[in-house]
Amino acid sequence: MTDHSISPRLRLRSGHTLHIPVMGTCLTIDTPLRVARYGISSVISLVDDVLIEQMRKVHCERIGEPYEEITDRDEDVRARRITAYLNLLDRLVREQVEALQASPFEPDSEITRYFEMLPETPLKQTYRDMVDAADPAQKARMQDDLRPQALPGSIDVNIMTKLDRFTYRKGIKRPVEFCDALSALRGYALSTVDSSMVFSAGLNQRLYRYTAQFDDFFPDENGSIRKRIVLKVSDYRSALIQGRFLAKFGLWVSEYRIESGLNCGGHAFATKGLLLGPILDEFRERRNELFEKVRALCVKACDAERRPSPAREARITVQGGISTAAENEFLLKYYNVDGTGWGTPFLLVPDVVTIDDEHMEKLRAAGEADVYLSDASPLDIPFWVLRSSASEEARRRRITEGRPGSACRKSYLLYNTEFTEQPICTASRSYQKRKLAHLPQENLSEEQLTAVREGVLAKACICHELGGGATLKYGIDPAATPALCPGPNIAAFSKLSTLEEMLDHIYGRLAGSLSDSEWPHMFITELKIYVAELRRDVEKFSLELSARMPKYLREFKENLLSGIDNYRRLAEEFISEKRTRFLGDLAKLQSELEQIPLPTLG
Repeated sequence: MTDHSISPRLRLRSGHTLHIPVMGTCLTIDTPLRVARYGISSVISLVDDVLIEQMRKVHCERIGEPYEEITDRDEDVRARRITAYLNLLDRLVREQVEALQASPFEPDSEITRYFEMLPETPLKQTYRDMVDAADPAQKARMQDDLRPQALPGSIDVNIMTKLDRFTYRKGIKRPVEFCDALSALRGYALSTVDSSMVFSAGLNQRLYRYTAQFDDFFPDENGSIRKRIVLKVSDYRSALIQGRFLAKFGLWVSEYRIESGLNCGGHAFATKGLLLGPILDEFRERRNELFEKVRALCVKACDAERRPSPAREARITVQGGISTAAENEFLLKYYNVDGTGWGTPFLLVPDVVTIDDEHMEKLRAAGEADVYLSDASPLDIPFWVLRSSASEEARRRRITEGRPGSACRKSYLLYNTEFTEQPICTASRSYQKRKLAHLPQENLSEEQLTAVREGVLAKACICHELGGGATLKYGIDPAATPALCPGPNIAAFSKLSTLEEMLDHIYGRLAGSLSDSEWPHMFITELKIYVAELRRDVEKFSLELSARMPKYLREFKENLLSGIDNYRRLAEEFISEKRTRFLGDLAKLQSELEQIPLPTLG
C-alpha cells in the first residue's frame, strides 16, 4: 500500500489519526508532557491519586516550582489531587506549545519536528509547500500561517467505571459523591484542561448522572464542548445503550472508542465470541443510525434545559493489537474509522512512556510465552501480565515462602465481603490466608480444589504495583516491584525506538518495519486468544466452577465460526498482505475450534 492520504474528516484537530490509550496507572501518567506539544493525544489513568500526587511533586521539583502537598487529612483529597495535577500538566503543555510555535523552521527544531511527524494530510502538504517555496517573503508568510496551526494533542483521562468503591473516614462510610469514580470525575471536571474523559468498563448509572452536574460537559453557544465524553466500548449494542443513557441527561458522546475484547493490554473484556472485524462492520453500516438515535434524545434533553444542542456527528475509533502500517491503513479506509489507538508498541519508546530501565528491557526481550492472560486482577476480569515483571516474581516468591498475598497499600479494589464486614481485596494477604484456610470446608473435589487454589494465589496487587514503573524510575520508591500489563503484540516488537521512528512505522514511512514480519495479522491474533478463552471456559464448566451455561458457550462458538466466515470473505477481496498465510491461519484455528467439545444443552 502506498497511498497514505487521509480524509480531513478523519483528523483530530492536530492532524494526527492516532492516539495513545491509557496504559496501566503509571505508563502514560506524564505522557502528555512528552507528546502533546507534537499534536498527539494521550490518556492518563485517574485510578491512583496517591501516585498522581507523587508525580505532581516530581514535576514541581523538576521545574523548580513550590510544591504544597495535598494530604489524606485534607477534605476531598482525591478530587483535589487530580485537579492540581491536571492543571499543572495543562499549564506546562501550553508553555511547551508557545515555545514550539515560536521556534525557527530549522532542521530538528521543535516546530520542524511537529510538522515532519504529521501523517499525509493537507496540513502536511502546506508545510511541504512552505519548505519548497523559493521566495523568502512568501516562505516567511507561509511560516507565519503555519505557526498557529501547530496545535497540541489533548490531555485525556480515563475512569474505569467499575472502580467506584465507597470510601471511609475514621471508620464512617462517606457520602456517595466521595466514591472513587465520582471523586475522580469531579477532579477532572474542575480542572482547566480542554480534553476528553474516557469512560471504560461499562455503564455506571450514578457516575453518568453525576457528569451532568458539570457545565463543561455540555456545548457552549458556539457548539464547542470543553470536556468531551469518550466511551470505550466492546460492541455496537454497548455503544447504543450507553450513548442513549447519557443522552437522556443532554450529554453527547463525542467519540466511541472500540477496543478488541481480548487483543489488548490490561483488563480484557471478552465479548460473547464477537470478533473485532464483524463488530467494526456493524459500526460502519449503522454509524448514522447510532448518531441519530442518540442525538434525538440528547436534543430533547438539551431543549428541556434550554441548552445548545450538540454536534450531529461523533468520532468512531478503534484500538487493540494493531502492529503494522498496513493494518492501521486498512482499519482507517475499509472500516471508515476516524482514528486508531496504539498502546503496547509505545511501551518500547522511552520518549513516550514512564517505565524503569530494567522493565523496559524485559519488555524488549519478551516473547509470545512471556505475556499471558491471567487471573491476577482482583476484579475477576482476565488481565494481561508480563511473567518476568518484579510483581509476578514477588508473588511467586511469597507463595514459595508460605506467605501468599500482598500488603494492601492503596485499597482501590476493596470489594470482597466473604469473610469480613467491610470489603477487602482478594489479592491481600488477609483475604488469601482466610480463603486458603477455608477451602477444605467447601466440599471440593481434588481437581476443583487445585483450580480454586490456583485462582486464589493468582491475584496480584495491581492497584499499587502498576505504579511501580514510575515510582522506581523517579526514585519515589526504590523497593517498588512493578507490574506490567502489555498486550500480546509486545512480542512483535523487539527494538527500542524514538517517537519519530514509531510514527514513521505507524504511518508507513519506514523502509522496513519495527514489528516482526512473522507476527500474525491482528484479526488472527484476536481469534487465537478467543479460541483459547472458549477452551478455558469449557474446562471450568466441566469442573463445575463456571457460571457460564451451555447456551452461552454454544453461542460463543457459533459467533467465532461466523467471524471466521466473515474473515475468509474479507481476505479474498480486501486483505492483500500475506493473504495465503491469513487464510491458512483461519483454517487452522477453525479446526481447533471445531474440536472443542461443548456441554450438551440440559
